[in-house]
Amino acid sequence: MKVEVQNHVDHLSSISSITVPSTHDPHLLDETCLMLSNLLTEGGRMASKVSLVCEEMQKETLPQVDRELSISVITEADTDDVLDLLKRFFFKDEPLNTFVKLGECMELEIYCTKNLGERSSYKAVNSKGEIVGVILNGTIKKPQPGDKPPMKLADRCAHPKFRKIMALMDHVDENFDIFEIYPDIDRFLDCKILSVDTRYRGMGIAGMLTDRTIEYATQNDIKLIHVLCTSHFSARVMEKMDFAEVYRLPYADYRVNGEQVFEPEKPHVAVRILTKRVDVQ
Repeated sequence: MKVEVQNHVDHLSSISSITVPSTHDPHLLDETCLMLSNLLTEGGRMASKVSLVCEEMQKETLPQVDRELSISVITEADTDDVLDLLKRFFFKDEPLNTFVKLGECMELEIYCTKNLGERSSYKAVNSKGEIVGVILNGTIKKPQPGDKPPMKLADRCAHPKFRKIMALMDHVDENFDIFEIYPDIDRFLDCKILSVDTRYRGMGIAGMLTDRTIEYATQNDIKLIHVLCTSHFSARVMEKMDFAEVYRLPYADYRVNGEQVFEPEKPHVAVRILTKRVDVQ
């Protein structure tokens, strides 16, 4: 369904969120440094030269992690380990989760893992067998004439805080139809979540997971990959992977009964949908 590419300095790059897949990229490094500088300032400390903060952070973290990584398909047997990673990073730090103070949420757990049986999702694993990054994907098919309208996500969500997020997703679905933009496709691969262990930032894991997703789509004759980003940083990561924006909804413009529902910390200012065609060379 939607993405959430993991985002926040404690995640991907953002990966939204989203949090940086590769701090070797100078543009992503600048964004990460800015984010760290803001965090340090909020904590009562000043970062006089944030690039040095990032460099020192890398010196402290990278030598301590297992750099022998492999990328492989996620199976249903990985469910518990995948959820363990997400609970430690994505569940806490995705901008909307953070804003509503989501906490424990069984509905989010189900949402994250319901498509694992497709074997279209991938994990990064270190030499100890620990999952240190995931990309969770699912195939969405074009509605056919005569199909019943799908039930709204918010209507079947009991968790009051997560229901607010699902209501936003319903609003996006009601106001944006990807099949109108791409009338020649009958399905697309939805990148729902991209999350990386904070200790493994700067190693290109997000890019490797995304590349493997693109390979899967190509091998299975899926012409389009779709990502919904609630995080500024996750959107920036996907743009670096040549994804293009096709929809944007500023949080300030999403209101219920005249009241703005979400106001996450800047630079997270909009929901964005980005896509990449994989059948065009």
